[in-house]
Amino acid sequence: MQSKWLEDFLLLAQERSFTRAAELRHVTHPAFGRRIRALEEWAGTPLIESGGGPVRLTPAGEAFRDTAEQMVRTLAQSHDELQAVAGRQAHIITLATGRTLARTIVADWLSRYGAVLKEAELRIVTRTLDETVHMLQRGEISFSLLYHHAAIAVRLDGRQFSYLTVMSDKLVPVARADVQGRPLFSLEQAQQPGASAVPYLAFSHSMALGRLVEDHLASNPLLPKLRRCIDCDSADANYEYVLKGLGVSWLPWSMVQRDCDSGLLALAGDSSLNVHFDVRLYRPKRRLSAAAEQLWADITD
Repeated sequence: MQSKWLEDFLLLAQERSFTRAAELRHVTHPAFGRRIRALEEWAGTPLIESGGGPVRLTPAGEAFRDTAEQMVRTLAQSHDELQAVAGRQAHIITLATGRTLARTIVADWLSRYGAVLKEAELRIVTRTLDETVHMLQRGEISFSLLYHHAAIAVRLDGRQFSYLTVMSDKLVPVARADVQGRPLFSLEQAQQPGASAVPYLAFSHSMALGRLVEDHLASNPLLPKLRRCIDCDSADANYEYVLKGLGVSWLPWSMVQRDCDSGLLALAGDSSLNVHFDVRLYRPKRRLSAAAEQLWADITD
C-alpha cells in the first residue's frame, strides 16, 4: 500500500467528488480512480458506494477513515521528527497561503520578524484555500495563513490544530478616480432606473476572495447592476485592470487604501457593499521546528 492512496481516500471522503479530488491532487480523473481501486483491493472490500451522485463511503470506508487519518498524521509526524533529529529541519519554516496574502501580510512579516528569519529559511508556497488546508492536514507545512469568513469556513479539528487571528480586513468596491476624485463607475448610480450595468472585474470562484464577493452579492437585496466582463484568479491583475479604468472590482482595503487616500482610486459604493473578513494563522498543536516555534511566539507576543 502507498501512503498517497490514503491521502487520496481522505480527500475524496471530504470533497465527495472524484472530479474535485482528482483536481486537488493534480492527477487525471482516471488515474485518481485507479488509485482508489488499488486501495480497495488492498483493503479487500469496497470503501466507496457505487452509483451516481455525491460520493458516499461504505460502512467499511467510514470505519477506515479514522484509521487512515491517524496513519497519515503518524507518518507526517515521524518524518518531521526524523528530519529534526538529523538537524535539517530545525531552521526551516514552511508556510502555505494565497497569492494576495503572500504579497501583503507575509511581505510585512519578512521585515517585522527579521531577527527570526536571519537564522531561518522561510519556504512560502501559494495555493488555493482548500489546498493549503489539505497541506496542513497532511503535515506538509508548519503554518497556513487563511481568510476566515462564514462563507468560506475552514473545517479543522480543534484537537489537532490551533489558530491566531492576525488581522481584520474588508473587501471594498473600487474604481479608477476621475479628475474630480469620483469613481469612473458608480454602483449607486447603477441602481437607478434605466441605468447601465457597471463592468464588473470578478475573481475566479476558485479563489476565496471570489467566493466571499459572490456570496455577499447573492445575499444583497439591493444588488447593483453588474456586467461580469473579466473573471481572473489574481487580485494583483484585477488591481491593474481597475487602475486602467476597465471597471469595478472588490479588493482588500489593505491593498487599495493608499491609492484611495491619494485620489488614484475611489470607492465605487457605500459601506453596505463592503465584505468584512479576518485573516487567521493556523498551525498543528504538535511541536514544530525551533524556528517555526520562535516565529509563532513572536507573532503571538
